[in-house]
Amino acid sequence: MADRINQGYVITDSIQIGEMEFVFGKLDSNTPMYVTWACKGGDNYFWGHYFSDLLEAKKDLLGRANDEVRYQMERRARASERQPKEPDKECER
Repeated sequence: MADRINQGYVITDSIQIGEMEFVFGKLDSNTPMYVTWACKGGDNYFWGHYFSDLLEAKKDLLGRANDEVRYQMERRARASERQPKEPDKECER
């Protein structure tokens, strides 16, 4: 599998949540730089968060993924509340 690269950053980690992906990238230079992006379609990177500290960048990656999981769970709960409930089978005759 070929390396994924965006803006010179090599994508080393990713977390897929539904249709949304969150990626971690590293730029090799004199001063290492790190980034997390939201990504759709495997190559549409947006909402970059930039860091000089590796652990802060990894924490951000996990936090972004966790926020998306919460959002998806709340969305699913709201959708199930809107669905009409089936009548009890005992009441039907």
